[in-house]
Amino acid sequence: MSMMWNTLLALVLLMTGAMPAFAASEADYKAALSAAEAAERQADQLRNKWTTTEAQLAAAKNAAAGGDFDMAAKAATEAEALAKASIFQATSEKQRWKDLEIR
Repeated sequence: MSMMWNTLLALVLLMTGAMPAFAASEADYKAALSAAEAAERQADQLRNKWTTTEAQLAAAKNAAAGGDFDMAAKAATEAEALAKASIFQATSEKQRWKDLEIR
């Protein structure tokens, strides 16, 4: 029972940001950047790239060039989230205009 409560407490503390973050390594950054760039390529294929995504990718690369892999990984993760949001926007709007115009 105690193990369950410890796990639950750790999970709650992690979710609230009370526990210290783990330091990102260069490998973590590269994995996050790879995922972000893949999502950005997909957004580009849908012709819906966002400038905010490009800015986050640039920030990630600049932080990595300076050796700050924590900031670089965070920026790359944010870039991936933005790219995925632009993909969602493009695909949902592809159908939504039909719902509004065609009756």
